[in-house]
Amino acid sequence: MKTLTLTILLSLALAPAQDSKKEKKKKNPGALSFAGAAAETYKEASGSRLKLYLFRPEGHQAGDKRPAIVFFFGGGWNGGSPKQFEPHARYLASRGMVAIVADYRVKSRQKTSPFECVKDGKSAVRWLRKNSERLGIDPSRLAAGGGSAGGHVAAASGTVPGLEEDGEDTSVSSLPNALVLFNPVFDNGPMGYGHSRVKDRFREISPIHNLSKKTPPTIVFLGTKDKLVPVSTAQRYKTLMEKSGRRCDLHLYKDQPHGFFNGPDRGGSFNPYYLKTVTAMDRFLASLGYLKGEPTIRRPD
Repeated sequence: MKTLTLTILLSLALAPAQDSKKEKKKKNPGALSFAGAAAETYKEASGSRLKLYLFRPEGHQAGDKRPAIVFFFGGGWNGGSPKQFEPHARYLASRGMVAIVADYRVKSRQKTSPFECVKDGKSAVRWLRKNSERLGIDPSRLAAGGGSAGGHVAAASGTVPGLEEDGEDTSVSSLPNALVLFNPVFDNGPMGYGHSRVKDRFREISPIHNLSKKTPPTIVFLGTKDKLVPVSTAQRYKTLMEKSGRRCDLHLYKDQPHGFFNGPDRGGSFNPYYLKTVTAMDRFLASLGYLKGEPTIRRPD
């Protein structure tokens, strides 16, 4: 009897700890860590703690006013990982920026739609700006970037009105100051990508349908053989931007498919298009006063 009683007591004592571990895992599915990066929770939604991973330049400290950029991963709003833009973030940190990779809700993990993805993108920009003094970043030099669906999240944060998360302090702007877009989803209209996911609400979320004189200066990278984002769409985006008096630098790469920019490795060898796109990104950010000097990225020996 004493043995049975002791077993029951031990089971009861251990149960809360076991439940706590399960709850923690549920709240932060797919939790990541990056060597040398600081993790910050910017939002809790759909049962998850959404994190930003900050890569800081050497000598950075609170109170600095460093330019910053936050990257959003691709994956069709269905999946993906912040690790996609880790190489870009580490490089820009080496150049003096605070570079951030963001997690956000996706269908495979949180059963959400593209609308929640955009809300999270805006929340991330707003959180960084609201916490800029503590993080040592300049709230007036805060860029957003991303690839594919992550490029859409970044572009939408810089174009679409609304889709702000309920309860947030909208007196703090969620509008990035610049956009760095890798084969981004621009058009969610009837002939564009992802229309079946947003349907008759496409005008609420489609960047190309919401361009204005407030749209931040933008750089776009696109392969001419991209089967998801037509060159004609990117060219129309650039034309509409310029008609609004806004800057849009379009870089086209001959015969390259969707995701051509990922790197630095591709197929077991160095990806030259990673080098080319990162060099152009560097020069674009330098032209805005975010970086100084020539790009330092080099092809490895």
